[in-house]
Amino acid sequence: MNDKAMFSLTYGLFVLSARENGIDNGCIINTAMQVTAQPNRISIAVNKANHTHDMIMHTGMFNVSILSEKAVFDTFKRFGFQSGKDVNKFDGYDGWKRASNGIAYITEGTNAWIGAKVEQTVDLGTHTLFIASVEDMDVLSNDPSATYAYYHASIKPKPQETKPSGKVGWRCKICGYVYEGEELPSDFVCPWCKHPASDFEKIEL
Repeated sequence: MNDKAMFSLTYGLFVLSARENGIDNGCIINTAMQVTAQPNRISIAVNKANHTHDMIMHTGMFNVSILSEKAVFDTFKRFGFQSGKDVNKFDGYDGWKRASNGIAYITEGTNAWIGAKVEQTVDLGTHTLFIASVEDMDVLSNDPSATYAYYHASIKPKPQETKPSGKVGWRCKICGYVYEGEELPSDFVCPWCKHPASDFEKIEL
């Protein structure tokens, strides 16, 4: 079986946002899709390690901002490479507005947003699948949506060439996080993008 076949599936990129107890938060996800048109429902899969996941579990509400090809890497760093448990991701950030449901949506580097209310959850082990009814939405631009492939080819910075130090590490092929050490634990999970050890490649530091 060739596991690389999974890489041929197409994915978009989204900022998933929630609000609880007056606090805004958001994270990057790559799994959001429409599941029915009448009534209009969408589904999202969210890693349980994300603080946004817990906020949605508690409130039953969320917004999905669809990232476009105009998105910049700083947006991914802000919403994907740090935890809302530790920082306020919206602090000092102006590229957003508040929707009628009270939750923020991203206006910078996005082409649309969708506000939804959770109807059903499915436990997927590491993730939760949320099935939700669409409550509000709007188109923000005509820019093409950013795919995972476009992110890697055109948004994510290329690794800089450095002289080898003799040390060995492991680099996440998804977000670029580097783990220093000869061996990467088989149960290691990337602290930035939450991908497993199988998405790391061995490198010289």
